[in-house]
Amino acid sequence: MTETSRLHAIRASYDTVAVDYAKLLSTELADKPLDRAMLAAFAGLVQATGAGPVADLGCGPGRVTAHLDSLGLSVFGIDLSPAMVEVARRTYPSLRFDEGSMTALDLKDGLLGGIIAWYSTVHTPLEELPVMFAEFHRVLAPGGHLLLAFKVGDERVRLERAYGHAVALDVYRFPPDRVAELLSQAGLNEVARLVREPDEIEKTSQAFLLVRKPEVVAVR
Repeated sequence: MTETSRLHAIRASYDTVAVDYAKLLSTELADKPLDRAMLAAFAGLVQATGAGPVADLGCGPGRVTAHLDSLGLSVFGIDLSPAMVEVARRTYPSLRFDEGSMTALDLKDGLLGGIIAWYSTVHTPLEELPVMFAEFHRVLAPGGHLLLAFKVGDERVRLERAYGHAVALDVYRFPPDRVAELLSQAGLNEVARLVREPDEIEKTSQAFLLVRKPEVVAVR
């Protein structure tokens, strides 16, 4: 499958499920204290650097964007799905949500103090993640942080039905060490990681990687 056809399938699938997805996951974070702890750590680090706004990439209906806003971050969301963006704007009218692709962000170099990609890389094959990570590095300010959440494993799972609708989605599970290696190759240094066991509705362990773009060191 080419990147263009894959993006089309992802967009079409999430346009289809947007309303029900938002309803089903609206309170998901309330039952996941470890996930919230990683989000809080990310927020604290971004606030400590004061390096710029935060982008929630693949924001979906905006629930994580809103959570980060409640933690005091200047945050906006970007999603490939127009229907997801519409739901997010309607649900959180005080926040900014834009359509866009994570592999070609309409953002200036070094603009962001932080990026969160909360399970939004799971439809991208491992071998294509370096292109995405290079784009993340480009738009992060020196000292900026990235928090990545994903499913642990080393396989592709095909979804043809989700959230009560027919879809056409490939979901990729990644080995945390390999993802950390790819992030390092993109110039993003690991700060912390958490791998937790699955809850009652998850089928695999969940990984959270927190990385940082190094500060620019002046040569004297």
